[in-house]
Amino acid sequence: MEFEESGIGEECGVFGCVAAGEWPTQLEVAQVLTLGLVALQHRGQESAGIVTSNGANPPTYTSHKGMGLVSTAFPPESLLKLRYGNLGICHTRYSTTGISELQNCQPFVVDTLHGKIAVAHNGELVNAQALRKKVMRHGVGLSTCSDSELITQLLALNPPMEEQDAPDWVARIKNLMTETPTSYSLLVMFKDVIYAVRDPYGNRPLCIGRLVPISKLHSPGAGEEDTEGWVVSSESCSFQSIGAKYYREVLPGEIVQISKHGVKSLSVVPRPEGDLPAFCIFEYVYFARPDSIFEGQMVYTVRQRCGRQLAIEAPTDADVVSTVPESATPAALGYAQQSGLPYIEVLCKNRYVGRTFIQPNTRLRQLGVAKKFGALTDNFAGKRVVLIDDSIVRGNTISPIIKLLKEAGATEVHIRVASPPLRFPCYMGINIPTKEELIANKPEFQDIAGYIGADSVQYLTVEGLLSAVQYGIASHQEDKMISSSNKSSKTVGHCAACLTGKYPVELEW
Repeated sequence: MEFEESGIGEECGVFGCVAAGEWPTQLEVAQVLTLGLVALQHRGQESAGIVTSNGANPPTYTSHKGMGLVSTAFPPESLLKLRYGNLGICHTRYSTTGISELQNCQPFVVDTLHGKIAVAHNGELVNAQALRKKVMRHGVGLSTCSDSELITQLLALNPPMEEQDAPDWVARIKNLMTETPTSYSLLVMFKDVIYAVRDPYGNRPLCIGRLVPISKLHSPGAGEEDTEGWVVSSESCSFQSIGAKYYREVLPGEIVQISKHGVKSLSVVPRPEGDLPAFCIFEYVYFARPDSIFEGQMVYTVRQRCGRQLAIEAPTDADVVSTVPESATPAALGYAQQSGLPYIEVLCKNRYVGRTFIQPNTRLRQLGVAKKFGALTDNFAGKRVVLIDDSIVRGNTISPIIKLLKEAGATEVHIRVASPPLRFPCYMGINIPTKEELIANKPEFQDIAGYIGADSVQYLTVEGLLSAVQYGIASHQEDKMISSSNKSSKTVGHCAACLTGKYPVELEW
C-alpha cells in the first residue's frame, strides 16, 4: 500500500497480438489488444497507444494514442480505424524517463530503408546518454527524450555486414543488445511478424500466450490446430481476459519471432561469462498482478511464501494478523498460516476516493486517512494486531493508519513488512524516490517504531526474500522451454539492487 501512496511505479506494459490462419482475419485484433492493455493497466496509467498492421507487402500501419487510462485513451470510435489489422502491438506507460506528454506515448513508428517498424518497450536503458550521442553522431535527430525512441532509432540503423536489400532483423536486434545490456523487453513489428525480445539479464518480464476458442480455454485437449492467434505480454494476467492459454516465457536474451504460422525462437544472446540473470525482484513483491506467472510460479504464491518467511524471521505476541488493503494481503495470509494467528480484516477501503477528486481543505486534512479507510472496530477492539504491509518507503503513510487503529480500540499495533528496507534508486525502469527521501536512509529509521507510532517494526531480510522467491523455481523449467547454448541462462538470479546497492551491470553516465 505504501508503494502506491509514495508514487513508486513500474515504467510500462507491452502487449502484442498476431492472428493465426488466413488473412484478412476474423479475429478482432484491435479488441484483443485493448483488453490486453486493460489487464496491464496497473503497470502504467499515463498514456496508451496501439499500432496495427494488415501485414501486406508493403504493410499499412494504423495507430491511435491517447493520454490517461486505456478507457479514456481509446473511446469506441477510435477502435474503428484499427479494426482491419491482422497483427498489432500496444503499450501503456508510466514514465521514468521522458516527460508525460503524448509525444512520448508508444509504440513508436519509424521509416527505415526497408519499410516501417513499430516498437514498444518496457524498461530503461542504463547507458541511454551514451547511446543518444552515438545515434546523433549518425545524423539521426530525436524528437522525444524517451529512451524507447532511442531503441527504435538504433534498430533502424544498418548493422555491420547486412546486405543492402535484405533486412536482417535478428542481426539488428543482436546489434542493439550488444550496445546496451539492460533493461528492456521489446516488441518489434515489421510487415507480417512481431519480434519479442528480452535483454540478456531478463530484468523485465515478457511471456507468450495462445488464443484458443472459448469452449476449449479450460480444456487440456486444445491442440495447436485450435490456435486462433498468438499474444505476447508483460504479464500473463492479461491472458485470461482475452481467452488465451499461457504458452511460455521469453527467456533472458531470447529473440522470438511470432507470425500467423506460430512461434519460433531465433536466437539467445548470452550474458558475459559468470553473470547471473537479474529479473527484478519487485515484480514479485509489488508490481505484478497476483495472478501473473513468472519463472513457472504464480506471484500470489510467492507473496504468501514471503509472509510465511516473515513470520519465521519476525514473530510477535499478538492476537490477530491483518493487512493494509490490499497489495500485502497474500503476505498477511502467509504470516497467519505460519504463526497460527487468525487472519482478520481491520480496515475497509473506500475505492472511490481518488487522489485528485477531492480538493484538500482543513477539515479533510484533519480527517486524514479516514477519508480512505474505515476501521472494522468489532474485529480488533481490545486486541493486539500484527499489520502486514508491502513496504515503508517514506514513513508518512503507515503512521496515520496506526493512529486510526489505536483510536478505534487496538491495544497494540505491530508492523511487519513483507520486503526488506528500500535503500537505493533503480536505474532499470522503476520510479523510486531519491536515496535521501527513503526512510531507511534517514536517522529516524533507528527508531522507526517510535517515529510511526507502532509498538514494533520488523522487515523481511534480503536473504528471506530471495529464499521465498527462488524456492518455487524448478531448475529444469528453462530446459523444457527451449534448448540453449547459454548455460548461465539456466541459473537462478534476481536483481535486488534497490535493497543492496549491487547492480547487475556497471552503470554508465
